[in-house]
Amino acid sequence: MATKEEAGKLEWRISVDNGTTERLVPKSGLSERIFLWLNGLVMKVIVERIAKFMKKTWRIGADDPAKVVHCLKVGLALSLVSIFYYMRPLYDGVGGNAMWAIMTVVVVFESNVGATFSKCVNRVVATILAGSLGIFVHWVAIQSGKAEIFVIGCSVFLFAFAATYSRFVPSFKARFDYGAIIFILTFSLVSVGGYRVDKLVDMAQQRISTIAIGTSICIIITVFFCPIWAGSQLHRLVQRNFSKLADSLDGKGCVEEYFKKKDVSENEDEETNMKLQGFKCVLNSKGTEESMANLARWEPAHGSFNFRHPWQQYVKIGAAMRRCAYCLENLSSCMNYETEVPDQVKKHFGEACVKLSSASSKILRELADMMNNTRISSKMDFLVFDMNSAVQELQETLKTVPVKTNKPEQEVPNNKEDRTMSMSLHEVLPVATLVSLLIENAARIQTTVDAVDELANLADFKQDSKKKMGDNNARQPPQKSVSKALLFEECLYGPTSLTRPNYKFKY
Repeated sequence: MATKEEAGKLEWRISVDNGTTERLVPKSGLSERIFLWLNGLVMKVIVERIAKFMKKTWRIGADDPAKVVHCLKVGLALSLVSIFYYMRPLYDGVGGNAMWAIMTVVVVFESNVGATFSKCVNRVVATILAGSLGIFVHWVAIQSGKAEIFVIGCSVFLFAFAATYSRFVPSFKARFDYGAIIFILTFSLVSVGGYRVDKLVDMAQQRISTIAIGTSICIIITVFFCPIWAGSQLHRLVQRNFSKLADSLDGKGCVEEYFKKKDVSENEDEETNMKLQGFKCVLNSKGTEESMANLARWEPAHGSFNFRHPWQQYVKIGAAMRRCAYCLENLSSCMNYETEVPDQVKKHFGEACVKLSSASSKILRELADMMNNTRISSKMDFLVFDMNSAVQELQETLKTVPVKTNKPEQEVPNNKEDRTMSMSLHEVLPVATLVSLLIENAARIQTTVDAVDELANLADFKQDSKKKMGDNNARQPPQKSVSKALLFEECLYGPTSLTRPNYKFKY
């Protein structure tokens, strides 16, 4: 090992095998190593997590720009209402209660017009009603003399009990739950606070005025600045649910895959599975549909939705769609049976089942188009007729299943008809279950069609001016004097049957 002195500094070098020397760098101290470790920790862990969080938040806004718009509108509303607090003339005009206007904006501003209208109306009406009752109770308490405290206490108990109990009534809770809470709060503040306040009427008037200012700003901004309507969201939700049901039942989806077993790539298989699971979204949409329907009733007329639009009919349509989705869920489970079904059984039922599923899917897609265009479909009668014909064909196929008998071999006649009876009962049962589910699903789709037709009549959907294309020009629709439900029952169970058939196989 050698040393070398350069520029007054001592440098250490080490000899290596090739005859040269290399500089020997001393190791850093403990404090420096700790600093480097902390620096790496901050850069790799904290910064990476912050970057990941920022990417996630950016993706949320990019996927749903309405959320960004809502945030901007909330900021704008708070900025405008804050003027009453910063400017002395406005601040004095509301008696120093400008903070109530800011609090009103914070608690009543919602993401859509219906929710904002609902909270604003509930807050204003509940505040006026509770304030008036509070002033009246305060006047009665003063007139009662020494029983003032007793009168105030009893009134608070009775009104709080009544308002709280009303929140357990489903119809009241759905629309006025927030108003009941504000009523309890305001009545308690006015009646109890009036015991120590001299100018109770002035205080109540100032608070009502500040709440009116806050609610007015919220309504103006939510209606005139990029409005988000709960009714439009509900309408699009129902339309998307129809499309998801159609994807789950499409002829290129579950039924055809079950009977034909096509070879598909992994990407296509994943995409198909996502479409087939669309009915699960329909099953989970009940709460959203009911909430949006209640909020849409508060909204004024907008777009193609007039005043007093039949929003509750959307709830009925959603219930009918969920009945179809439950049937599709059972259908999906049926196709995942571990019992192997022979190819000859699938071949016997395959064509009729695929035809029925395709016809049912076309009806669901046509219903989605009806909701999208708010027009009465000119092809619906033909599509329903095709589905009924497919049901009848599948019913006939099910009746003509060649089931193997249990007769001894010597007793079986040696003819061509009996030689074709090669299917045993346990081989047919899985497919028979699937067939019955397809027929039941067709009946439920018919109920959904009737619900959409009722909505079209109540909402005055426009007539479809498009001409029927293809084979529809040469075919005649069902007679108008016969209802669609009756036609469906005749195709499904026969013209004289009143109950669903009970299929039995001999064995």
